[in-house]
Amino acid sequence: MSVRSAAIKIQAWWRGTLVRRTLLHAALRAWIIQCWWRQVLVRLLYQRRRASLELFTGQIWAVVRLQSWIRMWLVRLRYCRLLNAVRIIQLYWRWHSCHSRGFLHGTYELTSSQLRLELNIFLGSQICQIKNCIPFPIKN
Repeated sequence: MSVRSAAIKIQAWWRGTLVRRTLLHAALRAWIIQCWWRQVLVRLLYQRRRASLELFTGQIWAVVRLQSWIRMWLVRLRYCRLLNAVRIIQLYWRWHSCHSRGFLHGTYELTSSQLRLELNIFLGSQICQIKNCIPFPIKN
């Protein structure tokens, strides 16, 4: 083997090593860029999922709030109906107890010399009327 052919072999080996090193560096750089891009995609996917979850949560809360308002409105409506029924029952009960126990109605007129009194007492179907004039004692 001559020196020339040995030099050619060494140069070929060196050029191959440089090419392999350049290809290795290029491959490593490509791999770094790919890793970075995957991280970017993962971050974007996380942000999209988070935004979707927040939107869904907001919609759920809106639905819950709307259901709460409707339930409150229905309870209030039922309460108002019951209150109206209670008032009607109280009215009839008071009317009944007035007419069964008795009811007193009267007027009076006060003048300087007498008291004119008129009383009507209602006891069920019975009526008692009292009309009276009470003179005041006049001192001389």
